[in-house]
Amino acid sequence: MTDEDDSDRYRAPALDKGLDILELLAGIDGGVTQAEIAKRLGRSPNEFYRMLDRLVRRGYVTRLEGDRYSLTLKLFGLAQLHAPVRRLAAYAAPFMRELAVTSKQANHLCVFDRGAVVVVAQQEAPEYWGISIRVGSHMSLFNTGSGHVLLAFRSDKERELMIAEYEHHLDDRLVLDDHQDRLERIREHGYEIMPSAQTAGVFNVSAPVLGPDGRAIAALTCPYISVLNVPDAPDVEAVGRMVVATAGKLSELSGADIRQN
Repeated sequence: MTDEDDSDRYRAPALDKGLDILELLAGIDGGVTQAEIAKRLGRSPNEFYRMLDRLVRRGYVTRLEGDRYSLTLKLFGLAQLHAPVRRLAAYAAPFMRELAVTSKQANHLCVFDRGAVVVVAQQEAPEYWGISIRVGSHMSLFNTGSGHVLLAFRSDKERELMIAEYEHHLDDRLVLDDHQDRLERIREHGYEIMPSAQTAGVFNVSAPVLGPDGRAIAALTCPYISVLNVPDAPDVEAVGRMVVATAGKLSELSGADIRQN
């Protein structure tokens, strides 16, 4: 039996068809219609109706206005929670420990995954008091500092897809007033400091961990609280500078040229 005969023996036409669609959409910006998909793949439009329906229902593809189809960020999210994120968390650990010691505060590292902000690493505060967020926790994209940073340092197209996935998966959407202006200010300043929407007296201090293309691959956040029994504890502005510096070191490890951001 030849290699070609062997490959035909184990063919999975439905799977091949789905992968053909995903690979095609990955190289197209703005989406394409079902007819255009069929034309580019050299098949009948009717062959793709059920497959597109399943891909939409499973969250891999979204349907845009004008019956156009485009990839969501689900594949990107799945990849983010695989080996690259584990490596990032491992590399970040000593820097996060140093940040905790110098800031006297806890901190955590988050990524975007399928409509939510997910904590992938966490460092306890060195003193008795601190706000800790459990690894694996899913948080809001709109009312957390981490979510704002992850949105701010992405392209307009990616941001639209992230928000669309957020609205699809979560029912408790908190609309961010003037969010475009706020995200622009975050990009300009390079970080976010905001009162926690969940816990009184806590300020979220967040900065992006950037990849080689200048987009946020993660957010480093310190849930800052005033520690009254530690006289030399830095204030929130000083902690903000520490978070930005630590996120910059992690960005350099990821291959980003932070001098251009």
